[in-house]
Amino acid sequence: MCRVVDVRKCFGSQEILRGVSLEVKTGEVVCILGPSGSGKTTLLRCINHLEKIDSGQVWVAGRLVGYREHKGRLHELPENEIALRRADIGMVFQKFNLFAHMTVLENLALAPVLVRRQKRGIVEARAKELLERVGLAGKGDSYPSQLSGGQQQRVAIARALAMEPKLLLFDEPTSALDPELVSEVLNVMKQLAGDGYTMIVVTHEIGFAREAADSIVFMDDGVVVEQGSPHEVIFNPKQERTQAFLSKVL
Repeated sequence: MCRVVDVRKCFGSQEILRGVSLEVKTGEVVCILGPSGSGKTTLLRCINHLEKIDSGQVWVAGRLVGYREHKGRLHELPENEIALRRADIGMVFQKFNLFAHMTVLENLALAPVLVRRQKRGIVEARAKELLERVGLAGKGDSYPSQLSGGQQQRVAIARALAMEPKLLLFDEPTSALDPELVSEVLNVMKQLAGDGYTMIVVTHEIGFAREAADSIVFMDDGVVVEQGSPHEVIFNPKQERTQAFLSKVL
């Protein structure tokens, strides 16, 4: 479903991603762990083409993201084509990124209507189903400011699902929440994992990674240091850098 091939990304003179490669199978949940500044968020943003890569390739559902290949060189697609390809990728951010002036239902309906050109009536009916799925039935007419942080993040998850994505990206979705609200978001994510969604999750929630992930990737300093099953990486890490990190967070 997702293939990242030798991706490099610099901001000015600082190289944030230094040749990252990663494969995620259809229906697989991959959790990415690592210290702050290791390149985890930048990798997600490159997969979604919110950041342009300097070299390498990103493939989702068999298609290059953001580029077309011609005679061995990558050429960036026009913005409308980028938007269409990005529609297959749902992303949930740390800070919710809901439109404050729109109701919950309007937030969910916006992208399917504008990008996928779906009929509003059909979109709104599905949006109500998704709100029920994330435990927010009846909140469609509320505004984000009327919701708790946990509720806003569940709306953000429903908004991502409204596009019927093939791949879901989560960028530390609980980091902005009060501790007592974390579980309600993680429970929804566990349900999605159980339903077979393909997910890449950047998280510091080791318990979630242990329970929900098929594979764990540990990143540091812009590279993949170690990758394997939750049991292998969390309980029997091979690399000293992984061991040092986990000794501090477990």
